Amino acid sequence: MATNGVQQAFSPDEVLQAMLTMRGGDSEKKKKAHEYLELFQKSAVAWTTTITILQSNAEADVKLFAATTLRGKITYDLTTQVPAPEIPAVRTQLLTLLKRFAAGPKPIRVQLCVCLAILAIQMQDWKDVLPLVVSSLGDDVESHTCILDFLRVLPEEVTEGRKITLTDEELRVRTAELLEQNAPQVVQLLINYAHSSPAAATNPQLFECITSWLREVPVNEIVKSPLLNVVFSALDSGNSFQAAADCISMMVRETREIDDNIETIQILLPRIIALQPKIQKLAEGDIEDYKSLTKLFGETGSSWAVAIAREPTHFRPLVDAILECAARDKERDVIEYTFDFWYDLKQYLVLEKYIQARVELLDIYAKLVDILLKHLEYPESESDNEKDLFDGDREAEEKFREFRHHMGDTLKDCCEIMGVSECLAKVLDAIKIWMQKYAGMASNNSVPHWQQLEAPLFSMRAMGRMVTREENTVLPVLMPLLVQMPAHEKLRFATIMVLGRYTEWTAEHPEFLSPQFNYIVSSFDTESKEIVRAAAMAIKYFCTDCKQLLSGQIVQLQQFYDQILDKLPEVSQEEITEGVAMVVSCQPKDEIFKHLKLFCDPLVQRLMTKANNATDNDGKLAVADHLQLITLFAQNVVILPPVERGQEDPAVKYWQEVFPILSKVLASFLDFPPICERVCRCWRFMVISHRGAMAPILPDMANQLASGFATSQQGCFLWVTGAILREFSDDREHVDQAMTDHIYVFFEAQATNVLRFLSELSPQDLPDVTEDFFRLVVDGLLYYPQKLIPSPLFSPIFEAALSVLNLEQREPLSATLHYLRDVLGWATAYIQPSPDHLSAAEAQQLMTIVKQLLATQGEALVKRLLAGMMITFPKDCFADASGALLTLFEIFPDQTAEWVDRTLRLLPDGTIMATEVDRLMKKIKEKLGTNDTGDVRQIRSILQDFTNTYRRRYIAPRDGLGALEGSRFRFAG
Repeated sequence: MATNGVQQAFSPDEVLQAMLTMRGGDSEKKKKAHEYLELFQKSAVAWTTTITILQSNAEADVKLFAATTLRGKITYDLTTQVPAPEIPAVRTQLLTLLKRFAAGPKPIRVQLCVCLAILAIQMQDWKDVLPLVVSSLGDDVESHTCILDFLRVLPEEVTEGRKITLTDEELRVRTAELLEQNAPQVVQLLINYAHSSPAAATNPQLFECITSWLREVPVNEIVKSPLLNVVFSALDSGNSFQAAADCISMMVRETREIDDNIETIQILLPRIIALQPKIQKLAEGDIEDYKSLTKLFGETGSSWAVAIAREPTHFRPLVDAILECAARDKERDVIEYTFDFWYDLKQYLVLEKYIQARVELLDIYAKLVDILLKHLEYPESESDNEKDLFDGDREAEEKFREFRHHMGDTLKDCCEIMGVSECLAKVLDAIKIWMQKYAGMASNNSVPHWQQLEAPLFSMRAMGRMVTREENTVLPVLMPLLVQMPAHEKLRFATIMVLGRYTEWTAEHPEFLSPQFNYIVSSFDTESKEIVRAAAMAIKYFCTDCKQLLSGQIVQLQQFYDQILDKLPEVSQEEITEGVAMVVSCQPKDEIFKHLKLFCDPLVQRLMTKANNATDNDGKLAVADHLQLITLFAQNVVILPPVERGQEDPAVKYWQEVFPILSKVLASFLDFPPICERVCRCWRFMVISHRGAMAPILPDMANQLASGFATSQQGCFLWVTGAILREFSDDREHVDQAMTDHIYVFFEAQATNVLRFLSELSPQDLPDVTEDFFRLVVDGLLYYPQKLIPSPLFSPIFEAALSVLNLEQREPLSATLHYLRDVLGWATAYIQPSPDHLSAAEAQQLMTIVKQLLATQGEALVKRLLAGMMITFPKDCFADASGALLTLFEIFPDQTAEWVDRTLRLLPDGTIMATEVDRLMKKIKEKLGTNDTGDVRQIRSILQDFTNTYRRRYIAPRDGLGALEGSRFRFAG
């Protein structure tokens, strides 16, 4: 069905041809075929066409598409496209198709089962669902397969029932009829089936079905039934092991409320512990079954973690089994399934009330550290090529790196149980063992079994967050060993990362600083890019955490910085710059200017040279990148506490010298956005970091921002305007009233410029500027409401916001919706921003102005919000749009209901029935009539459900939105 109501023919042959096109390589043809198939899926003729395809000899993938389409039709279009008397015929047709596909293919059969389940939910007068399905499908083996599939998907679809157009009460009643009332029959049906034959007792479908119904049937009923023996017996069968293990895991999950399930746990615990002998066999055999068993043990441990903490002796065999699963995992395939358990148990063991359990299980965590240290080792290369330890398998290498970080988290858990010093002692022992065995054999060209040395280094880095600055037992012994590591790339990298991680500890132990810092500095001489990047990061941490210790060597630090800077990649340049800026920031206040000049003058000179030579795109990008280094100094070298009012800030004094140069660079590259953005970013951080002290620079900055935006129309100039607006608002104590007045006038000038552009062009032409503008206006509304709301600009800005709601890009829409919600907040009883410097009378006056605006523009706003939610908005904007509608209902309940009613009746012919609008409006008015805040808030969900259903059902018309089309914004200011 086309959305303008015109029917389009969709014959089976045409649909088949479109499917064939989707397999081809022509992207343009595939795009058209995709659009055609989308229209087909929403059309009324899709009902008959899909059934025709399913009854034909078409290929399996075409039939699967037809079955999937049929599922969508039943979900979204049943009540609007099928007359009520014909719905039973749909059920009959589905049952016939299910018999046809009982033998497979499985994906089609499952889709048809889902179709039948969704139909059952919506057919509220169908009371004998289970008996009818069982009797209709028959009693042969293939029919059993079909019935099991239907039973499995039914609970899943019922729990997803909110996407179906039933009321909450109808869905509650239907859920009780389909699940709660049918549960005893389902359990008996499954018991009968399990005992019907040996094959049935090991059928994975049986266990998948039990798993699905465990959400609906009390777990103790299953555990006390014959099904429990069937499930555990299936663990001796290869083809059913994984499904049976998943089923037991679900039983365990349903016993998480320990005190309510003690009897059930006592039945399950010995049965699960009895599975431990299978660990060794499966670890040496079937890896998938080994995973399933480990998941089962891990899930059981997590679910019963509090029970383990209460009775560690009783549950100790379970913990031992989980540890064995981790220990036997030679290929690191299953240990990850135990990580959650170690964390969950740790969360209880660290509590004072479980201190005895912590003592009893201490040895378990100690063994776990040993296991993790072994698993952390890099593999031995089969080709003796140490630069490619994974023999070209990049996916395996990336997986190993990610896996190590997860193990690092588990090491932190061990630290909390054992104590950091005890865990570090194991690292120290591992390093000493390597040195005793292999240190004498190491050379510059070869380090034997370096993996056994690198793993404890990595583990030490992982534990870093847990180590306190006061640790004086192991680290004073470990630290001197680190800077003596053999010359090997991976070892040096690991050592640098450890040293960078422990800089807070080093700051408290200054005697270790010099050898560590020298080790890092010497690493810049290596040829390894990875080591250089790591060293730059480490320098940042040393300069940040040990800045007071390094402050006396600032001249030598600048010489090193100037010498090394141009040799580093961009990210490393920024990291090392951030570090040295921190050292400059801790200099005495009267030396800040001198040292800023020492570090930044060479940077400014480099900037001018790069700008003069920037004739191509790469050269200009180099200028933009270099500006970031200057920004880092502006951001981090801040005078704290701030200078007294009237005194000169030495940092700002330096930026006054540099400002003309930055302005000249900006003026030279106004046509190159990256440079404009970086200059504006630098100025924005100056304002944010130095706040009131920036007053001497503000007039020149404002002129540059105004002329820059007028010339380039780039949103970055609005970023800085917003920062100035925030830092120099009326409620700032350090700001003169005259200054805030000037700032607001500047803001109005910028806003007027933007409105002119939006009037001359359109939001579609300037999406980035639109986003930045409304983020700026949000600041204006927050900090200057008493000036902005009564101003002549307030109404045009609101109208501009309405025109922006025609867009489909998330970012500008999100910013505009945030602005609209803030405006609406001023019309509510609680006045959302509630600034302290406004009196109650002033706030009431502003509320009146906003309400007057909404009285005239409210219907237009409702029209744009609903059109967006139903047709044009990306999903990320739904929450803000529905939130704005909800606030309108709170402000003007009756008027907003009328506006919604009138808007929905403007939708294109053929896309919605009047009865649907009537039903929706009845729900809304019922909620409004209760005068209950909770009920009114439910309107938001009602509208979201309605618009989601409409959006799924119809595609935006090719010929526009008709009466819902947004009007063009015009500004005469």
